[in-house]
Amino acid sequence: MQSVVVALALSSAAALVAPSRPAARAAPLEAATISLPTSVKPGVVTGEALVDLLSYAKEKGFAIPAVNAVSSCGINACMEAAAKYGGPMIVQFSRGGGQFLAGKFIGNQEPDKASVAGCVAGALQVRQLAELYGVPVILHTDHCMRDWLPWFDGLLEANEDYFAKNGEPLFSSHMLDLSEDPLEENIATCVEYLERMSKSNLLLEMELGITGGEEDGVDNSDVDSSKLYTQPEEVWQVYEALSKVPNGKFTVAAAFGNVHGVYSPGNVRLEPQILHNTQKFISEKLGGDDKKPVYFVFHGGSGSSTEDIQYAIEAGTIKMNIDTDTQWSFWVRGPRPDYISTFAAARRPRAAGRHDYTSTFAAAPSTTRRPHLIATQDGIREYEAKNHDYLQQQIGNPDGADKPNKKYYDPRMCLRSAEEATVERLGKAMEDLKCVNVL
Repeated sequence: MQSVVVALALSSAAALVAPSRPAARAAPLEAATISLPTSVKPGVVTGEALVDLLSYAKEKGFAIPAVNAVSSCGINACMEAAAKYGGPMIVQFSRGGGQFLAGKFIGNQEPDKASVAGCVAGALQVRQLAELYGVPVILHTDHCMRDWLPWFDGLLEANEDYFAKNGEPLFSSHMLDLSEDPLEENIATCVEYLERMSKSNLLLEMELGITGGEEDGVDNSDVDSSKLYTQPEEVWQVYEALSKVPNGKFTVAAAFGNVHGVYSPGNVRLEPQILHNTQKFISEKLGGDDKKPVYFVFHGGSGSSTEDIQYAIEAGTIKMNIDTDTQWSFWVRGPRPDYISTFAAARRPRAAGRHDYTSTFAAAPSTTRRPHLIATQDGIREYEAKNHDYLQQQIGNPDGADKPNKKYYDPRMCLRSAEEATVERLGKAMEDLKCVNVL
């Protein structure tokens, strides 16, 4: 059976439908039940289980966060958030993220090989741990431009090898971003790749229109604003062509004004009404009873208002990309004026030598002298601020000139703090996406 996912992006968004006849008379994929489908189990979700999960999200009215991970800490934070808040999660890797996972030494010498190897390594980590977290996880890769097709080809080879050995692909899905090409060329290349991917039960996400802003090597900050808004007729062209691929599963990232990154109010004009208009247009083309046949994906989700997010969900959005906000949470949880003002007032210039720690902090409140006792879930910057005077040397701190600081400068401490802050931020995202306690 053919399964079609169409992702329409705010400069990326997606849609899932499953026609069993030629596109002109396609029948939308029907979700089996309002309850979590039995095919969806803890671990990496692929093939028909993936289709079932996206159908369930659409029917129940929630979207799944898709988070760009660049480290094992980022991967684990995603799965911890899913387990803590009771929802599925999409862990995705960019080309640059794959290179970083492989190591910048290799990435600088063999960028294409490193990007494939790093993404595969990240995917294997997710596969090893997702079941232990007890949550369904979708494994995805982000924007791949035409110049980066060697990366995409390498990923498909890894999937095909894994499929031959395990009966399912390594990843759940991959994204091709050929939005800068003429529409006909974009569609033709996507059809070619989908024909190959369908044999390994992979889902393809393609981009239609352009997501503005800049993200991990993809810079569309100066793009013509007219390209930020996709028309329903263009989405139908994609749907009609890709739905003819046997066993084809695909999403379409169609621009509706969204941009990557976070910008000042007034600089971004989102038009999620495009999603509603496209649903109506394609529903009429299909001639069926389903008024929301398309499954949308929301790209450029960081910094978006809850109102825009939930209006997009009403139009059938089942996936939203998040990167900028989780990058920030890894660094800093957010404003802490109550703590920062107290700590700043207590800090004094230190004379040289360890013996000055005690006198410097003698008059400070106990919570300031022992900042590690203050609430957790802070990013790296706040961890350093709270523990600053325990991080200046290996021996000697406010508790004594001979006190060791190893437990503070152990890298696991600040990295765990970053994980906790990211888990908290993803909890807020899952709440906005109505993705809490849906398993």
